[in-house]
Amino acid sequence: MKRIFVACGSGVATSQTVASKISSMCEDEGLAVTVEAVDIKSLESIIDQCDIYVSIVSTGANNWNVPTISGIPFLTGVGMDEEFEKLKEFIKK
Repeated sequence: MKRIFVACGSGVATSQTVASKISSMCEDEGLAVTVEAVDIKSLESIIDQCDIYVSIVSTGANNWNVPTISGIPFLTGVGMDEEFEKLKEFIKK
């Protein structure tokens, strides 16, 4: 089962909304994942515990070896299908 982290500034409203949306979409597709909303401040210390990172806020340059997609399309709906396709590819790897 793949573990997905969604991070925003506080780990509450925005990341929780995106995490819920991604979780629901994955469930509809029969994909085995856990999706967690986390705050950006704790991300650096826990990034190695996830398989895929969904970014809502910029973290600047990082050297994480974790596939990353944008969470903004899951908020706006613009480009969401394309981002979800990327996510599914990472999940299937």
